[in-house]
Amino acid sequence: MARPTTDTQPRLSLRHWIEDRASAAVVGAVKLLPYERRVPAMGWFARTVLGPLALNRRTRANLKHVFPDMPQTEIRRICCAVADNFGRSLIEINSGRAFAERVKDLTPTGPGLMALEQAHAEGRPVILVSAHFGNYDAWRANLSQRGFRVGGLYMPMTNPATNRRYVATIESIASPLFPRGSEGMADMIRFLKSGGMLGLLGDHYMANGELVDFLGKPAWTATSAAKMAMKYNALLVPLYATRTPDGLSFTIEIEAPIPHTDPLTMTKALNDSASARVMAHPGQWFWLHRRWKRADGNPRAQKRAARSD
Repeated sequence: MARPTTDTQPRLSLRHWIEDRASAAVVGAVKLLPYERRVPAMGWFARTVLGPLALNRRTRANLKHVFPDMPQTEIRRICCAVADNFGRSLIEINSGRAFAERVKDLTPTGPGLMALEQAHAEGRPVILVSAHFGNYDAWRANLSQRGFRVGGLYMPMTNPATNRRYVATIESIASPLFPRGSEGMADMIRFLKSGGMLGLLGDHYMANGELVDFLGKPAWTATSAAKMAMKYNALLVPLYATRTPDGLSFTIEIEAPIPHTDPLTMTKALNDSASARVMAHPGQWFWLHRRWKRADGNPRAQKRAARSD
């Protein structure tokens, strides 16, 4: 079970402690409610409090970047939906095993399911690529409980106290987990080469990536998933958990594996897949990241970005 090593974690500051205690208090209070009430309650809190205070500004900016002519009424609607999904996902993940139990009986669909079953039977590595969409831990929990060996790659948080709670919670949903960076890389590669299925999210800004269109706009995108798939003869499979109208359940769809060609072509296919999902359900993607930052194609700016990130 891979965890981030303590020597690479930031030191716990007073600000970190206050932020962690505040977030733990909110999550702890909401978790006093039964599961069916806590999830919509956290969605309401995110819509009405977190959205106006902290979330909507970035969502609006990203929407304007991608859809400059979008009406204000539609922007407000999507901001509300994004905040709601963010709040629901936050409390679902912090519900740990209760969340895992909730999604274990979902039946995945799509042409990629048979490919996963065959790869599992043959011991062939698989790289599962999703996005910050719906609740990306729903498919990880579901597939793990269906008997697949699914490991997860995650980004450690900058707040060490919050990170400890976060890792413990997502490990209770499914394991193993591997922190992004050198400390988790060796374990991750061993797991993949042993025939494991590695789950990761491919919609992060990546300073050392390639400029690949995402939602029709160039974005620095990691090509590492495609490179690993080719190097270790692994299937490269996009998949998504889309929240259903009841706000509590999901549909898990596993797309057909992406053919091995070259890393850039395969990465474009991943971005096209994720873009199609976002276009179909714009309120379920986390428009909260600086996905398109420094995407002007300036090599010098790119080098500065790589040094600073």
